[in-house]
Amino acid sequence: MNKLIRLVEWMLVAMFGVMAVLVFGNVVLRYGFNSGIVFSEEVSRFLFMWLTLIGALVVMKDHGHLGMSSVVARLGERGQRICRFLADALTLTCCLLLVDGAFKQVVIAMDDRSPVLGIKMGYVQLCLLISCVGIAIVLAYGLWRQVSGRMSREELEPYSGSVGE
Repeated sequence: MNKLIRLVEWMLVAMFGVMAVLVFGNVVLRYGFNSGIVFSEEVSRFLFMWLTLIGALVVMKDHGHLGMSSVVARLGERGQRICRFLADALTLTCCLLLVDGAFKQVVIAMDDRSPVLGIKMGYVQLCLLISCVGIAIVLAYGLWRQVSGRMSREELEPYSGSVGE
């Protein structure tokens, strides 16, 4: 699993690099030579979508999203468990609603093509579906660990430590 995550992280770095080169190159060509790369804007926009949404999934796995750790830290263990359960359950509910909507959007978008590249827009929108399904799996696993009593007290406040520990 760690190798897969490392691969995804490197893919995100590569996407960011390609996006930066395309945007910078397009700016230089526009202002310096009054021309540009036709597909640069579209590719950059699509890469940004994938980078943001798949990045959100990677960060969720590390519990790196914003949290109310200053409030939760003041509660006892029982209060922390209740807050963590409610937060994860509500986030999972929202995620499942997004999965439903994203799936419908991907199916609808398979009939549309992007204006410049001509690729099916469903493939572009697939990043939201992948991200939501992945986040839902992470949340469901966390909820299962909470309900089964396998989550330690230290894990109840995941946002207090540094990311990636």
